[in-house]
Amino acid sequence: EVPMNLIDTVFLTMSQWVQATLPIGPLTNLIAQGFIPGLGGVMIFVPQIALLFGFIFILEETGYMARVVFITDRLMRPFGLNGRSIVPLISGVACAIPAVMATRTIDHWRERIITIMVVPLMSCSARLPVYTLLIALVVPNVSWGIFNLKGMVLMALYLVGFLAALLSAFLFKRILKTNEKSFLVMELPDYKTPRWSNLGLTILEKCKVFVWEAGKVILSISVILWLLASYGPDDRIASDIAKIPVPTESSQQAEYKQKVKSVALENSYIGMAGKWIEPIIQPLGYNWQIGISLITSFIAREVFVGSMATIYSVGETFERDQTLLERMSHQRNGQGEPVYTLATGVSLMLFYAFAMQCMSTLAVVRRETKSWKWPIIQLVYMTTLAYISALISFNLLK
Repeated sequence: EVPMNLIDTVFLTMSQWVQATLPIGPLTNLIAQGFIPGLGGVMIFVPQIALLFGFIFILEETGYMARVVFITDRLMRPFGLNGRSIVPLISGVACAIPAVMATRTIDHWRERIITIMVVPLMSCSARLPVYTLLIALVVPNVSWGIFNLKGMVLMALYLVGFLAALLSAFLFKRILKTNEKSFLVMELPDYKTPRWSNLGLTILEKCKVFVWEAGKVILSISVILWLLASYGPDDRIASDIAKIPVPTESSQQAEYKQKVKSVALENSYIGMAGKWIEPIIQPLGYNWQIGISLITSFIAREVFVGSMATIYSVGETFERDQTLLERMSHQRNGQGEPVYTLATGVSLMLFYAFAMQCMSTLAVVRRETKSWKWPIIQLVYMTTLAYISALISFNLLK
């Protein structure tokens, strides 16, 4: 977290400096709120990629990785995977991006494709803010000795992701046919001390590939999403903001600014998209506010929390401002019923557990497979799985 927070702080400072230094206008906003945060969204993954490939390099150089692969090969075979798939699957719990890149060690094309397709189902660290918010919001604080219901729900989400990855791999094994036989032929090397001179070169090369190849796609989509969230048709945003009473006291300025942000987001193109998809997501127990968060969190899953904070006109992060939980818990639908019930919360958690809510992963899959075919298939099957799971859970619990 230390290097990631440092990178986040650096790009936030750059954004604030540009906003304060350059003349006020659309170009300044594009650079400060679109381009720089988009670039930061690329660079913030670099520490995870560097650490992961650094540790993988050490395991490989010492000779231990070959033994891990050998031990797990027999366990992975029935699911269309092999021993080398265990490294990306374990890495996927941290981040799917370096995990997809780690599949390069798999020689057999079908096993590599299957591994790439199921790795995003492993619950990555970006899902934790979403899980934490929703569990705190809808799961009762019940304990049985050393076991706590909130903790058990969190553990269940990780187990569900792992089981879904194995079952999906089994289905892909049935669908993807090949005459090529898969063998695990490898020499178990002697244990030895790593060549530390090669460590820096390996990390640098892996990071460079990610930043230059996947980064271009991530940055482009980030700017597009910012444009959609910042502008709306005609003067719709300006006219609705004008209806908000301007406070006379300085103590009310912060609340006024948050209301302006909320109204601007609701009337932007992406806000209209949230209203447009509301009939589609209503069977899952979601409203248009959640619809906006589903769209904006395509940048990264953890954006969900920030989007909800903006929509409900509260602070940036729920950890520092519990008002977000209070505001969300008091939300009512048209019938006067609570929006965030146990059924809605579980439905939303399962949706995020299974959905491909990360454009960075799609960009890396495109880079690794050299085709848009596989990322599109991945997006469709994961979204379908997420929708059906969320629909079933909502109807069972409501």
